[in-house]
Amino acid sequence: MASHIVGYPRMGPKRELKFALESFWDKKSSAEDLQKVAADLRSAIWKQMADAGIKYIPSNTFSYYDQVLDATSMLGAVPPRYGWNGGEIRFDTYFSMARGNASVPAMEMTKWFDTNYHFIVPELGPDVNFSYASHKAVDEYKEAKSLGVDTVPVLVGPVSYLLLSKPAKGVEKTFSLLSLLPKILPIYKEVISELKAAGASWIQFDEPTLVLDLDFHQLQAFTAAYADLESDLSGLNVLIETYFADLTTEAYKTLVGLKGVTAYGLDLVRGTQTIDLVKAGFPEGKYLFAGVVDGRNIWANDLASSLSTLQQLEAIVGKDKLVVSTSCSLLHTAVDLVNETKLDDEIKSWLAFAAQKVVEVNALAKALAGLKDEAFFAANAAAQASRKSSPRVTNEAVQKAAAALKGSDHRRATNVSARLDAQQKKLNLPVLPTTTIGSFPQTLELRRVRREFKANKISEDNYIKAIKEEIKKVVDLQEELDIDVLVHGEPERNDMVEYFGEQLSGFAFTVNGWVQSYGSRCVKPPIIYGDVSRPKPMTVFWSSTAQSMTQRPMKGMLTGPVTILNWSFVRNDQPSLIFYDCNISRFETCYQIALAIKDEVEDLEKASINVIQIDEAALREGLPLRKSEHAFYLKWAVHSFRITNCGVQDTTQIHTHMCYSNFNDIIHSIIDMDADVITIENSRSDEKLLSVFREGVKYGAGIGPGVYDIHSPRIPSTEEIADRINKMLAVLETNILWVNPDCGLKTRKYAEVKPALNNMVAAAKLLRTQLASAK
Repeated sequence: MASHIVGYPRMGPKRELKFALESFWDKKSSAEDLQKVAADLRSAIWKQMADAGIKYIPSNTFSYYDQVLDATSMLGAVPPRYGWNGGEIRFDTYFSMARGNASVPAMEMTKWFDTNYHFIVPELGPDVNFSYASHKAVDEYKEAKSLGVDTVPVLVGPVSYLLLSKPAKGVEKTFSLLSLLPKILPIYKEVISELKAAGASWIQFDEPTLVLDLDFHQLQAFTAAYADLESDLSGLNVLIETYFADLTTEAYKTLVGLKGVTAYGLDLVRGTQTIDLVKAGFPEGKYLFAGVVDGRNIWANDLASSLSTLQQLEAIVGKDKLVVSTSCSLLHTAVDLVNETKLDDEIKSWLAFAAQKVVEVNALAKALAGLKDEAFFAANAAAQASRKSSPRVTNEAVQKAAAALKGSDHRRATNVSARLDAQQKKLNLPVLPTTTIGSFPQTLELRRVRREFKANKISEDNYIKAIKEEIKKVVDLQEELDIDVLVHGEPERNDMVEYFGEQLSGFAFTVNGWVQSYGSRCVKPPIIYGDVSRPKPMTVFWSSTAQSMTQRPMKGMLTGPVTILNWSFVRNDQPSLIFYDCNISRFETCYQIALAIKDEVEDLEKASINVIQIDEAALREGLPLRKSEHAFYLKWAVHSFRITNCGVQDTTQIHTHMCYSNFNDIIHSIIDMDADVITIENSRSDEKLLSVFREGVKYGAGIGPGVYDIHSPRIPSTEEIADRINKMLAVLETNILWVNPDCGLKTRKYAEVKPALNNMVAAAKLLRTQLASAK
């Protein structure tokens, strides 16, 4: 009964790690307190998997912040600015790399493939002196063993680590990161040696970059790396784990040809064509870890279908060489359905969170071994049938409206240049107008008010009064700071997606369905189970209330359809047009959401809201990992955004916002979105966004590349922000440039927000003066 879990959520069923981290960062608890919470979580996870009957249980998938940052620590690849002088990397250095500190900024953060998880990007160059500086992988293996659990230690594979890195500041962008392979492999060998000495019999290398479009040179790096490690891995069973997409034929041949490797982990949920590669040839005597249980969504597995797939694979690879696994780490799912007390029984029967997926994996492994739990399979079949037949899933009117969008284009009638002229006449904004992205700090008092209203502990009148007071405070602060285009601060919103999902049909919600986004930041994705529509206006009351408090333009704040889609757990029951089902079958739902947001945009305009921001933070995130599939995704994703605002007047200014992704490769699609103004993350990624404009891309709409990083508590000076703006002015026209932070301010404290925004406005005014005197 061979079963395996690729990885498991770290935060805990009630976000125990989040609260422990934030308490430690706020100096309210000690390092020992944090370590105790972490050890208790690890112990509970290992015991849970062991009790469920999982044979191959992972260790070292726990992290205090991010697994790639853990690999950076293991390799001693600390950028010089953090002042690390060798030895074991401690919390002060580790968290400075992740979050920055008073004197230096954090390392870059970007999306982990096409997920909403963010990793800390390694900064490497020819002068990095790698050294074995974190023994976490070995320590956690020993920790599990002391608890009676023999685990499979998991490491980020050496080639994927380098392919996910970037050249450090001052290093030529053309520097070959793979040239560092001979320098990092000795560290991996030390780790392997220690794991063997500690008694490990298996080791797992996560090499997810194998699913990307790799050239011959990159594929050769895998061959070279594992050939070099072969003798050191002798005596160990070695699993190379891939996930998130199909392998190309060349990548599959490279994978199964790696020396010293015992087993291959394949994603058979998103990698829908991978099974054909296995059927065409699988190396004799090797293990296949078959990822048939979805690690990225929360729907109960169709056990009968998965068992059929496994039986086909068993005939190819052999009975003793097939291991039932998750498609990827369960990091991307919610933790435990047991904690959901408010979901109705029908929808709950359709779901499986991480804890339930562990049980599903083992049930499939037992069934494959001839020990099928008939009652468990019967209950699963009943739930699958219930979901297919439930009337709450289908709305024919919505389906017809969305279907009518497919064959046509939706654009505003006037070009952006003419629209910007009309908007400027109405808004009368200064050069380098200032704004923020949307949210303001969510204080403990504000969260208490929302929580008590939800629990019916305060009346609706008292709730509205409290929220209005918070909006007034935010409006007054922005006027005091002299910001040009205001926001209402979003005090009524729990989350930029959940807030809208709660007001749309076809969505369900959890109480504890938290998923890690980065560090201690967790999100609670809504569950889209059926057709989507908007029963009534969602934001008009609050936006109108805020606008009545000021003469300055007040932005209406909406989340765009692609972001709502990508940051939700999306239904997986729609027929797929082609094999790549994670995007192709989802565009129908995206069009439905777009129509709902379109209704909201038009109602905001009728309420005299002249600036409307439709955030598409996750547009880049949904881009398929295969380049051949990019065009189709971008076509419907960009079209969905245009649907939302194609009917507004020229004088209504449409903004959008994007954050923490590699945008340069989709800049032409961003232009095609045809927004009047785009605000976009820029500061934490070393302003690499600006390079696309240096290379000759012309952008005629308004653009606000973020001037400071809000994910760090660090407060930038006026001079630093002015310097950033000057870099932008070197490549962008003065009349299209906006000045704004990188992202919303929800996670920051007012003690950080006020001085940072004050410095931002001061920098904009300084440059306005300089520009005026230069004329």
